[in-house]
This record gives sequence, structure tokens and C-alpha cells, in this order.
Amino acid sequence: MKFIRRAHLYLGCFFAPLLVFFILTGWYQTVVPNRLKHPSEAETLWQKLRVIHSDQIYPSEQEFEKPSSPKLFQVLVVVMSVAATLTVVLGLVLSFKLLKPVWPVVLCLVLGILLPVLLLWLGHRR
Repeated sequence: MKFIRRAHLYLGCFFAPLLVFFILTGWYQTVVPNRLKHPSEAETLWQKLRVIHSDQIYPSEQEFEKPSSPKLFQVLVVVMSVAATLTVVLGLVLSFKLLKPVWPVVLCLVLGILLPVLLLWLGHRR
């Protein structure tokens, strides 16, 4: 149990800044739907961060001459995604092991699945 808590802690702390970045830029993409035609069109900080989120490159004016490679950042994002998933699973294991009774944990999990499905269904019905 001690190993699970430490792994959960260190993975969470290491990837927290990148996760917050993707959460905030994903939020921005959700509420500001206009897309840029090319990464070099990004002018504001939010637009540049959005390009990093969607294209995995930092936009610059020289994109047409010498395009950036997203490979290194993509590897980091894949590692982050695997680690974040592992961290969530470790958090769930800790929740079930340490909390008694477990019904509030189960209720939160069920609501966390049903609420997004319900909202998508309601949005589709309009």
C-alpha cells in the first residue's frame, strides 16, 4: 500500500503541470471554436498554447520554411497519458482500500460515468 501511495503521489506531482496545461487549453478549444488555418497564424498566447495542444509544436513565423517536428512532444504526451491513467487507477485502488464504507466511492464513479453520457444525450436530443 505504501508503494501505491508513493507512486500515485510522484506520478501525480510530476505530470500535474502538463495535465493542467492540457485541461486549460482543452477548455479554451471548447469555448472558443474558431480554428486557425495554419499554426503560424497564432498571435495571442492562448492561440499559441492551443497550437501546442492540437499540433504538438510551438508556432512560429518560420513554419513555412522549416516545419517543426512534434515527435518528441508526442512521446511525452503518450507517456503522460499512460502515467495519468495509471495514477487514476492507483487513486481508485487507494479509495477502495482506505475508505469504508465504499458506497460513496462507487456512487461517485457511477455518477462520473452517467452524467457526461446524460449531458451528451440531452445535447443530441435538442
